[in-house]
Amino acid sequence: MKLRAALLAAVAATALSTAAPALAETLVIAATDVPEGFDGDALRPGTQAVVPQIYENLTKYGRKTDENGREVLDPGVIEGSLAESWTVSDDGTRYVFKLREGVMSPYGNELTADDVVWSWEKSREQKRTGNFIGNVANVDTVEAVSDYEVAFNLKAPSSIFLNTMTLYVPGIYDSTEMKTHATEADPFAIEWLVDHTAGFGPYTLSEVRPDEVALFVANPNYYGETPYFDRVIYREVPSAASRATLLLSGQVDWIDRPSQQLVNEFIDDDRVKVMDAPGQAMMAAWMNPNVPPFDDLRVRQALNYGVDRQLMIDSVLGGEGDIAKSVVPLFVDGYDDSSFPYNYNPEKARELLAEAGYADGLEIELLYSDLWWWLEPFTIQLSAQLAKVGVTVKPVRLTGSDMRSRSAPAVRDMPFFVYESGPIVLDPGYTLYLLAHTEGVSNRGDFKNEEFDTLVEQVIATPDRDSRLAFVKQAQKVWVENAPWVMVAYPKTFEAMKPDIEGWVFHPDNHERWADLTRAQ
Repeated sequence: MKLRAALLAAVAATALSTAAPALAETLVIAATDVPEGFDGDALRPGTQAVVPQIYENLTKYGRKTDENGREVLDPGVIEGSLAESWTVSDDGTRYVFKLREGVMSPYGNELTADDVVWSWEKSREQKRTGNFIGNVANVDTVEAVSDYEVAFNLKAPSSIFLNTMTLYVPGIYDSTEMKTHATEADPFAIEWLVDHTAGFGPYTLSEVRPDEVALFVANPNYYGETPYFDRVIYREVPSAASRATLLLSGQVDWIDRPSQQLVNEFIDDDRVKVMDAPGQAMMAAWMNPNVPPFDDLRVRQALNYGVDRQLMIDSVLGGEGDIAKSVVPLFVDGYDDSSFPYNYNPEKARELLAEAGYADGLEIELLYSDLWWWLEPFTIQLSAQLAKVGVTVKPVRLTGSDMRSRSAPAVRDMPFFVYESGPIVLDPGYTLYLLAHTEGVSNRGDFKNEEFDTLVEQVIATPDRDSRLAFVKQAQKVWVENAPWVMVAYPKTFEAMKPDIEGWVFHPDNHERWADLTRAQ
């Protein structure tokens, strides 16, 4: 394949050695994992970081300049992406998108309505992330109206539908190419996507070497502005210390999600540029209300009163974070902390535990993993704080894969565990549904509350903003009062890069967009 040959030539020039400088048009990234697949509906290690570079959707968020002069996403503005415009029926249940004409995949196939329909059929069949997105947005059917028009028929009006269309999943695939790799046993070519891509976005995979490197090139037929970097070398470097060394020595341009410790080391080093953004994923301990002792509301509330959140932010996050007072992140429309009562109060915590029958103390296990850098130090600090209110915590470490599998919708058998989860759509209805509705795929603690579910469904079905935000406020109140998580903090998001890298814009999935990046001249 010509794309592969071109990139391999570039790799030969750099030799992928730790001593070779990157070419001017090459972006070199050191990441924890080389992707184990390129299907946004089957997220494997490393997948989520790269699929947004390959697959675009029908809409995208607008952009604006913040008070510091930085470009940021504007969640109040939805613009066309693969679609140039759309119309909505009077009852809000039918959207017809006019696709851009002349949008080509790297294989030379033009985007049509059939690609959109096929891609949504793929997600529905897989019954994973994309299927959840369709369900929460009330999508019923997707149909081709003409070559360049595609209609989405909704079961009911949805205030979050256009927002969900900004996501990379369900991704829009080049179905013409995908069908050439389909089989009777694999009609959507899922296995082919383990080491291939077929999107309409700015980049395409050239080659992947498991546990070593993935090589990408710019889509030569991309409809948008030509990316500055025409090659991306995505190297697997599992050690955080090694990734830091490579960045400090100038051998890579970017490292994946540095820890707070590394950020502290980088901040005054002119060999590295560190940028930050507010976090949307909460640092929390999840309690399963269906399992003793967490089926007792008093226990869940007691643990919330027993946490000194500012001390936790200072000790675990180096002071870089915001106290969490709601499941809705601070910068998402409708955030409300007026119902939060859990300021640090160890006496109140002990009182509630005594009322629940644990006057002589409570012993519990706290499960954690290495999925994110702060999970272990958070577990240690949380255990120490809860000991002061009579709760003896035994930390138990799981592998990341075990943590993911046990928190999956079909299992959810962990009584008490620490995890990071947040919305990738900047909308309160999506956030509430995703994280806490009975059917939410990221409701990992299996919280179930009919009043809450009804309020969230009203949020999604209500188009009027003021009425909608009234439901958002009520839903947050119910969630906070039920205290299914030990709410602690929203850690900041940090990115570390060479000083000459410019153009980074924060996205709620916490992954840079390579097409945004340039090198200062």
